[in-house]
Order: sequence, then C-alpha cells, then structure tokens
Amino acid sequence: MAQVSLRNVTKIFSGNIKAVDNISLGIESKEFLVLVGPSGCGKSTTLRMIAGLEEPTTGKIYIGDKMVIGIPPKDRNIAMVFQNYALYPHMTVYENMAFALKLRRFSRSEISYRVKAAAEILSITKHLNKRPKVLSGGERQRVAVGRAIVRKPIVFLFDEPLSNLDAKLRIQMRTEINKLYTRLQTTMVYVTHDQVEAMTMGTRIAVMKDGLIDQVADPITLYNHPVNKFVAGFIGSPPMNFMNGIIVRKDGKLFFNGENFMVKLTDEMMNKLQPFCDKEVTFGLRPEDVHDKLFVQYASEDNTVKVTCEVVEPMGAEVYLYLSTGKHTLIARVGGHNKSVVNQEMDMVFDMSKAHFFDSKTEKAII
Repeated sequence: MAQVSLRNVTKIFSGNIKAVDNISLGIESKEFLVLVGPSGCGKSTTLRMIAGLEEPTTGKIYIGDKMVIGIPPKDRNIAMVFQNYALYPHMTVYENMAFALKLRRFSRSEISYRVKAAAEILSITKHLNKRPKVLSGGERQRVAVGRAIVRKPIVFLFDEPLSNLDAKLRIQMRTEINKLYTRLQTTMVYVTHDQVEAMTMGTRIAVMKDGLIDQVADPITLYNHPVNKFVAGFIGSPPMNFMNGIIVRKDGKLFFNGENFMVKLTDEMMNKLQPFCDKEVTFGLRPEDVHDKLFVQYASEDNTVKVTCEVVEPMGAEVYLYLSTGKHTLIARVGGHNKSVVNQEMDMVFDMSKAHFFDSKTEKAII
C-alpha cells in the first residue's frame, strides 16, 4: 500500500482558469479519503492529477516515495473507477475485467484466478459471460470496480462512481464499497459532490471550494467543529441554520440578538465571544438542535423562540419543520410524533450548547 502526497499543487487551464489553487494534502497508506465539494470546486481535477490524466501546472505529487509528475497513468500502479463505467460493450464481463491483465501479459491461469476472485468478492460471478448492455447500472458499476481490483493497485481512485445510480442502488453500492475497503485495506481516494456519501464512507474528508481545501478531518470532527461557515453549511442534511445578529450584554451575560428574538449564550461561550460584543456575527444551529417546547424539559425564556410554521414535511420517523421568526427562516428536524400544522405559531427551544458562531466578515468559526 502507499501514501499519496500533493505538495503545493496548482492546475491552471487555458484562459487562465485556476481549477486547483496551491493545495497540499497528505493521504495515509490504507486510508479512505473523500474529496467533497460543489461542482467546479476542483475535486475531480485533483483526482485526475493523481491518476496522471492531468498534469499540474506547478507543484509535486508523490505516490509512495516516488514523484510521479511526468509518469504516464499506466506506470503509476493505480486503478481508477469512472462515473460512466467505461466498459467495452463488445466484450463480456470476464473480458472487460481481464483486459488490462492481458495487456500486461499475465498468464491465462493468473488472469482467470484474479478475475474469478474479484467476481466472487463483488457477487458478479454469474454475470462473467454476459455483455454490459444486459446488466443493471449497479452490476455495471461492480464490473468497473472489479476491473480495478484485478490489477491489485497500490491506490484506488473513484470519480463520482455512484452518481448515475438511483437512490436505492446508491445506498447499496455505498455499502459494497465500504465492505470492499474493509476487505482490501488499500489506499482509496474518492470524489463526490454528495456529502452523505462523504460522511458515511471516508475515514477522512477533504472539503473543497473554489480550488482550495477548506478543511480536512474525520466526519465527526467536520460535523461538530467546522472551521468556517461554508463547511458548516455543506456538511449536514438538512443544512445548518444561519442567522445574522448582534452579540449584546444584558445583566452581566451575553446574548445573541436576532432582532425578532434573543437567546442567551452558555458560560463556555462567553470568553470567546467577549471580543464580539456589540458586533454582528452569524449564529449557526443544526436542525436537530431546534426542539418543540412541548417535548423538552430544559426550556426557559432564555432559549425559547416564538416562530411560525410555514411548511411541514413528514419523513416517517421524523418531521422537517420550515419555520419563520419574522426576519429569519430556519429548519427544525423533530420526531415523527410531532403534529405541527402550517401557519401555526410555536415555541421552539434552541439547544445553545450545540450553537456555532461565525465572524460575519471572514466567515471563520469563532466557536
């Protein structure tokens, strides 16, 4: 297995379009690292540079202890799984999986052993004599993964491999790739725009925006301690609620004044937010930390906000409530037992121990 290291890597396309802007990233051996971000953030370009399909404008890329700039993809000992499967339609599944091994002049017995072993892992043995056109999307993706497995690469690269599948198949294939990682214990780099995929698959996640890496951390750290407003809003579904307001002092305590409501900061937050007294900040709270007063015991006038329910979305085990304070809108994720109705006035309780605050100018996290 091998580490992957990107050092001050920049990629500029014609027209002076900077797709990747001086990023440095270390991927440990046997790590499953996910590159996630919105379209155009540079994540696929980064993956393609690791693969050798794009050359960086500046910077260095190492796979293991070998600097691979200028080395063609076939000589990097990596395997890539694409979004569109890239299978040869005139070949059987067996032939597709064996093709790269034939080019490298492996013996027939070794090719047969590797293909059948990979097919067994992926539960596609019964499809080996079929052609791709008769397979479902999920089966084709398994073949594409199998074609990568047989090469026994030191690094697997996945470029949005599940985006063409329907919702049920995506969940199934997500689980299969997780099982595959556990079984193979190989370095994997996975690109997706779907933060749910990122959170459920990666041992670490690199969140990208505008060609830069905003934060690299394990999923729980990203969720609980985002470094800025972008990461906080991108990671989590439904997304974090954001409300602008002023930090004010009242009776020796600090409060967030959202104009139509006021909530008290916890004692633990006081020191970090003292410098922002009488200044505008962005208050962030995740939907699961907004509760109906009828179902909580720690409600007080210092953490209760009067709202109007504008939309109710029953999800079965839970309900999404779209609420308005008059100036601000927010989402609450509450239990399926909640019977809220549209246009109803409600008292909602903010769990202030879970609150986040961001500098309204720099958007960096304060706490």
